[in-house]
Amino acid sequence: MTTTYQENATSIDKRVGALFKAAPSVLMPYSQLVKAASGDGALEAKTKELMAFAISIAIRCEDCIVFHLRAALKHGASRDEVIEAISVAIEMGGGPSVVYGGRALEALEGLS
Repeated sequence: MTTTYQENATSIDKRVGALFKAAPSVLMPYSQLVKAASGDGALEAKTKELMAFAISIAIRCEDCIVFHLRAALKHGASRDEVIEAISVAIEMGGGPSVVYGGRALEALEGLS
């Protein structure tokens, strides 16, 4: 049976939640960093999540791709914006980012 992207996102949430419980002294400050870095500021949260999504592709982190794509979509990112972010990731990451960009596009279809 193939795992859907929705199931993968739920699994990521569970794993991260378990890690928060296991290491709260490390993860609570990290959570504050994430909130400070990803919230609206000079750049809106959607743009920041698209940036994190593109970086996730370039560094080849499959769970990060799903996590940040889901966040970008929740902040209103359009299909065209996601595809442009994939394009930037490919520019920065070269050939391996083409492969992970394909995975990211598949995730977009699975999470939309």
